[in-house]
Amino acid sequence: MSHPTPSPAAPSVAGGHTTSISWSSPERAAAFARWLDSLAGPQQLLVASLRPASADASFRRYFRIDSAAGSRIIMDAPPDKENCHPFAQVDRLMTQAGLNVPQILAWDEARGFMLLSDLGSQTMMQVIDQEHAGANLPLYLQAVDALVAWQKASRPDVLPPYDEALLRRELELFPDWYLARHRGVAVEGKLRETLDRMFALIIERNLAWPRVYVHRDFMPRNLMIPGAAAEPRLGVLDFQDAVFGPVTYDIASLMRDAFLSWEEDFVLDVTIRYWQQARAAGLPVGDDFGEFYRGVEWMGLQRHLKVAGIFARLTLRDGKPQYLADAPRFIAYIRATCSRYAELKPLLRLVDEVEGITQANGYAFGRI
Repeated sequence: MSHPTPSPAAPSVAGGHTTSISWSSPERAAAFARWLDSLAGPQQLLVASLRPASADASFRRYFRIDSAAGSRIIMDAPPDKENCHPFAQVDRLMTQAGLNVPQILAWDEARGFMLLSDLGSQTMMQVIDQEHAGANLPLYLQAVDALVAWQKASRPDVLPPYDEALLRRELELFPDWYLARHRGVAVEGKLRETLDRMFALIIERNLAWPRVYVHRDFMPRNLMIPGAAAEPRLGVLDFQDAVFGPVTYDIASLMRDAFLSWEEDFVLDVTIRYWQQARAAGLPVGDDFGEFYRGVEWMGLQRHLKVAGIFARLTLRDGKPQYLADAPRFIAYIRATCSRYAELKPLLRLVDEVEGITQANGYAFGRI
């Protein structure tokens, strides 16, 4: 997850209309204008309506444009920084699985421009009632429906494996970015030994679960409220990093959200409903909900350690301080899981000392 440093604004001229969208170079602006003009007639696009839609925690960005058939989305993904092929592959897989995902209407592979159908402008996150958890149950059950449908379509050797190497690379973001660069902790000696031991255990527990298709960011910010009454399904976005990994991952993402926390009774309610539905669908979630819930907690721990590192990187390297503002949420998730399992107490003590939550117990973690 990273962000470009834009060059001075290079106005794009398309169809005789100038937009205020900035480009990395006049050449890319001109290429976009030619591509957009070529689609204006066939796709019935109203070129003058082009405007920014949203940014991404990567080099991708999105524009919205009107057409005679309704609004459309344009993805701008510079090919030297972003590969659109995984997006196209997963989009096809999700369509085949019956999910509501953007339809690819046109794609300039060489230049990284893509015209997509528009799933609307309102995310599930925007309509959630954060004060009354139960009021959101229908939305979460729609999300569960989409998740089960996605997992049911799983086949091995289609998506990249969520294997030990990838899990370890993700975990290392925590010491590299959160501990060392954000907190100024020297990741060496006993602290390094503790992390190595805890990371090995976390990886072992998570890889013990059967594998299915994994979205990797299945949460309310990436689920869209249908814009038309004829479409009851939540839309699904930001799926280009999908992998083949533990069945516990996406439900952990949904219920232990990067930007929203629920009390455990609501988390349990939705997770039980997911487990029952997944089990009835023949998914490999096991026959013991308690065991499955423990698996979800361990998977969530891996994700929260990773995301704490990513958010520190987005702040310190990419100038996006709004992400690190959510760090206390991740530390709370990490501490809650670690306090529940005796095997994770060394990691709990480590985090507590770094955060200044408790007195050190025999540790001497140095500061850089």
